[in-house]
Amino acid sequence: MMNIVVNSRSMVSELIFTNATVVTRERAFTGTLRVADGMIRDVDDGRSGLPHAIDCEGDFLIPGLVDIHTDNLEKHLEPRPGVKWPGLAAFQVHDRMLATAGVTTVFDSLVVGDMHLGKPGRQGALDLAKDVLAASIDDDLMKADHRLHIRAEVASDTVMNELANIIDHPLVALVSVMDHTPGQRQWRNLDKWKKVYSRVYTAAELDAQIDGLIERQKNYSAQNRQAVIGEARKRGIPLASHDDTTAEHVAQGHQEGILISEFPTTLDAARAAHAHGMKTIMGSPNVVKGGSHSGNVAAAELAEGGLLDGLASDYVPISMIHSAFILADDHGIALPDAVAMVTAEPAAMVGLTDRGEIATGKCADLVRVKSYRDLPAIKGVWRSGRQVA
Repeated sequence: MMNIVVNSRSMVSELIFTNATVVTRERAFTGTLRVADGMIRDVDDGRSGLPHAIDCEGDFLIPGLVDIHTDNLEKHLEPRPGVKWPGLAAFQVHDRMLATAGVTTVFDSLVVGDMHLGKPGRQGALDLAKDVLAASIDDDLMKADHRLHIRAEVASDTVMNELANIIDHPLVALVSVMDHTPGQRQWRNLDKWKKVYSRVYTAAELDAQIDGLIERQKNYSAQNRQAVIGEARKRGIPLASHDDTTAEHVAQGHQEGILISEFPTTLDAARAAHAHGMKTIMGSPNVVKGGSHSGNVAAAELAEGGLLDGLASDYVPISMIHSAFILADDHGIALPDAVAMVTAEPAAMVGLTDRGEIATGKCADLVRVKSYRDLPAIKGVWRSGRQVA
């Protein structure tokens, strides 16, 4: 009989999950999983008769989700414009939200540089984020495995100063270059930009913002883009290009050595990315809502065309697991492939080869999922064999 040893942190050294619909990279089947010392040790067909095995009652057992782009942290650090929330409290609620959504590895996205004129710098938030996160990890307060994704707004005149203050943080594991100047990329439709920001600016202010942002882009964007890419390259940090819209945008990123096209806005851009051997990733809310809030290409359309590699939560953590099952149920994507879009594929994009799959020797990051009223309901989450939700 197998012994179950419990240490001071209430983590069992060995776990058995049985009668589960196990979703590996290749197939979904009724099987049994053995976990020891935080690693997956055995994956077998059939059921275990051991009395201490966890009976999953046919529920899905999938890898822990790997989210390489979420704005959820910034939303908690500043829940209302100008309102700064205490750092540790913001991190903890953010972290718990991720864990209960099945996310076991997360790249917390932090923006350097500003997307609008006349906005205060973000350095205070950046300093708070990196310091609190590092301390929280050291003190074992986090349920998910956190890293940092630095999103560099290259048309900003402050981006390089802000980048310099965080690029050497040991948790920085991804850098993306982006340009949200109205009239191109995500905001190529100026009417969409005006509609979104009419809640923030008057009509006259909107026009002034557009003129000023276009002028600022002419002065800073090209040189800052190359400088940001150079800083990431020097440190061996993976790079992504954000909101590619044309084949030319993609070709530029490919020439610069960028391997990820993050949130391509058109079919042409996604096709070009695959033609250049680049990976594509989209926001999972796009799948759940049936399209982009800014009028860009639908992620499900890319998936159906074989042009989508991965999904990230963007601004709704629970959307990741929902999107995987929506793609499987409604868009003809095989369940192992749909699950891989939120696990194995994003992990591979950022070089995390130890997770994202249910396979012998991988990290025991696991999510138990029950189908409930056509929705995936999460019943348990484990990171490295330790239950976190």
